[in-house]
Amino acid sequence: MRPLRVLEALATPHGVDRYLELVHPMLVRRDLRAEVTGVERPTADSITLTLRPNRRWKGFAAGQYVQLSVEIDGVLRTRCFSPCSSQHRSDGRFQLTVKAHEDGLVSQYLYANAEPGLVVGLTPAAGEFTLPQQRPARVLLISGGSGITPVLAMLRTLLDEDWAGEAVFLHYARAKHDVPHLAELREIAARHGNVRVVLAGTRNADGADLTGHFEPAQLAEIAPWHADAPAFLCGPPALMAAVREHYEAKGIAELLHTEQFTLAPATPDAEDATGTIRFGDTEVENSGATLLEQAEGAGLTPEYGCRMGICFTCTKVKTAGCTRNVRTGELHSDPDQEIQLCISVPVGDVAVEL
Repeated sequence: MRPLRVLEALATPHGVDRYLELVHPMLVRRDLRAEVTGVERPTADSITLTLRPNRRWKGFAAGQYVQLSVEIDGVLRTRCFSPCSSQHRSDGRFQLTVKAHEDGLVSQYLYANAEPGLVVGLTPAAGEFTLPQQRPARVLLISGGSGITPVLAMLRTLLDEDWAGEAVFLHYARAKHDVPHLAELREIAARHGNVRVVLAGTRNADGADLTGHFEPAQLAEIAPWHADAPAFLCGPPALMAAVREHYEAKGIAELLHTEQFTLAPATPDAEDATGTIRFGDTEVENSGATLLEQAEGAGLTPEYGCRMGICFTCTKVKTAGCTRNVRTGELHSDPDQEIQLCISVPVGDVAVEL
């Protein structure tokens, strides 16, 4: 028997990792974790964490996301964030910039409490919102709000590769003081003649290059070649919808690649909002909202993570009834079927195990 297996056997039932983490949380061998080694607060409501992952980390491709877990009041909470650093960083570390949303439990906790030495849980990087292996001659990067992080990672990655193509980086924000890494972006544009950075101020035009929300004429002005180049878009639902509508109208939807980390609120359908929802011993009238929202409205506290169907933390078994996936519109009517509470709306009577 190998020495490691002997140690595992001796450590039963807890395993070696449970003892190693008593010495230091980063010593664990089977769990993917990272230590915060640097903290910056680039805006009044955002924080940038530099993370040193343990040996289980396999890196990421620019545009992908990770699930970060942190313990808050004795409960492990998980949320999805996109690295904003280049995928080629030489020291093996990476950065996350997190906006402290008003109702964001994890983001608010990190903004208020994160400091060097904090150890967080991670999952391997995932997602298909990535640059093509064959880098394009031109690329349009569009972001809004906290959606800046994955496209910033793309730009930083391209620059680390000495990419000689042409890039336009278009970012929408209420005002310039809301934009993390703006100074760096301006510096990049000044040093690299092939990169143009355009800031659109949706509320305050001071220091902005454009004013107002997205309009197709803006792309015609700053990237007249956009109908022949891939575009990568991440931002709030209204921006995503407006840009997508433009690309579909021009017949070039295949050029637009998107990632969305906020889910548009589900609009209750009168035909769906009938019957009752049974969560174990708790029964409520079906309001038409998502199962997660209805469970919380009933005073229940099911575990959840991203609240948008990415992390699968809220996956539960639907024992009876039919649900509709608010992202895809797909109906799930089979009994004893796993569903995600955060993106599932009950259609009539539904029973769920919590």
